[in-house]
Amino acid sequence: MKKFLEEFKAFALKGNVVDLAIGMIIGGAFTAIVTALTANFIQPILDLATGAHKGLYTWPEIAAFISAFISAVINFVIIALVLFLLLKAINKLSDLKKKDEEVPAVTTKTCPYCKSEIDLEATRCPHCTSEL
Repeated sequence: MKKFLEEFKAFALKGNVVDLAIGMIIGGAFTAIVTALTANFIQPILDLATGAHKGLYTWPEIAAFISAFISAVINFVIIALVLFLLLKAINKLSDLKKKDEEVPAVTTKTCPYCKSEIDLEATRCPHCTSEL
């Protein structure tokens, strides 16, 4: 069961799966912008042009159209910001994990006198014979 969960975690956090999920969420939020634009700006113009709406729109109606569109744009920006911060956190955690895995074991040190590389446990430099 533990191996299954590790494999699922590796699959779910792959770049292409995360990118697809973010694309779907951004697409849904952008759909709301297009719907608000169509319903609040294009449709009223078409209604006036075709005679479906008799007379001119009043200021409260126009203000409602504008506020609905602005609300959809603000929602999109908030969703995009949250997704950006979430993806940034996922990438940072992923990078930290990779750094932990890639750190090689240190087996040598540098002599402070001759700057040559010597064994970590050495007490005397084999090149300049200074005591460490």
